[in-house]
Amino acid sequence: MAKALLKGMTWNHSRGFDPMLATAKQYAATHPDVEIHWEKRSLQAFADRPIGEMAAEFDLMVIDHPHVGEVARSGSLLPLDQAGRIAEMAALARQSVGASHVSYELDGHQWALAIDAATPVACFRPDRLEAAPQNWDGVLALAKSGQVAFALIPINALMNFMGLAKNLGYDVAKTADEFLHADHAAHVLDLLQEITALIDAKCLTLDPIGVLDWMSGTADAPAYSPFGYGYTNYSRDGFCRYPLCFADAPGVGSNAPRGTVLGGTGIAVSSATKHREIATDYAFWIAGADCQTGLFFDSGGQPGNSVAWESDHCNAASRDFFRNTRETLETSWVRPRYDGYMGFQDKAGTIIHSCLCGEINAGSALDQLKTAYRESRK
Repeated sequence: MAKALLKGMTWNHSRGFDPMLATAKQYAATHPDVEIHWEKRSLQAFADRPIGEMAAEFDLMVIDHPHVGEVARSGSLLPLDQAGRIAEMAALARQSVGASHVSYELDGHQWALAIDAATPVACFRPDRLEAAPQNWDGVLALAKSGQVAFALIPINALMNFMGLAKNLGYDVAKTADEFLHADHAAHVLDLLQEITALIDAKCLTLDPIGVLDWMSGTADAPAYSPFGYGYTNYSRDGFCRYPLCFADAPGVGSNAPRGTVLGGTGIAVSSATKHREIATDYAFWIAGADCQTGLFFDSGGQPGNSVAWESDHCNAASRDFFRNTRETLETSWVRPRYDGYMGFQDKAGTIIHSCLCGEINAGSALDQLKTAYRESRK
């Protein structure tokens, strides 16, 4: 009997690719009639390709939750809330870290299972700093001494903009007519412009991985980053020259670390696959507590299951990454997921980035944001 051959697509980083290879190998060992081949592409290429195109080519996909609006409309993914999986689905919902699980639910269906949880958190060099500042004033003080860096390429400029707004308690994209109140948007943009002027302009060209590579690989690199999607890899022994410690993100004023923009990834199944049962079974297995705490984490993954976040094993191997950033993750914000948001995200990031680079003024940036948002909701 011929083997069932499944293809999967994920993103090109050891955190995104290595655990998929390891779990595919283990699944094949216990299911000799199955082979799962994983491919990878750059983070940007992964984000840019429409889900519908990937679903026509791959059985399994690792996706971001903002795509679910597009997915729910197109029918390109298989709903995973199936009759035979009720108990497993309920367990995964209970074991969600923050809104990781529910972020893949839309229009009454679960379009993916959270296998990776992340949100912008702080990190620092323990050989240079004793602890991370807990508020924005402390961040500014470090920035004035040249100790701060964080990712400000367009997509991350937008994530930082929205995260600061939510930390301040401002409504973001709450109605179809207004992305952010004009006064609130001006306040947040002013905060970003202030700190951008204090840090190395190189940050405007870096994504979170670039910042972490810089901080962990260069002796005199900045010692602290207030916002960056966390990567446990950089807190593990042997991964980089200068291992990093991660901590909760700072709050503005007296606010706690709330409102950072939820990231992470989920495992999805193409509705066009010829192997629905196998693909679904594999997806539930790698999202489950046992795999997440063991093989998935041990092979470089960053679990989305709370059992792994509470695990002594996972925390001991990552300088307490999970315990030290849990509050930020639990209070993170799920960005908009309407059909049309992804186009707005691209435009808005470019607008804010252009302003931080000094290419357009704040007034023009805010006007352009307003227009881009309203057009995306039509």
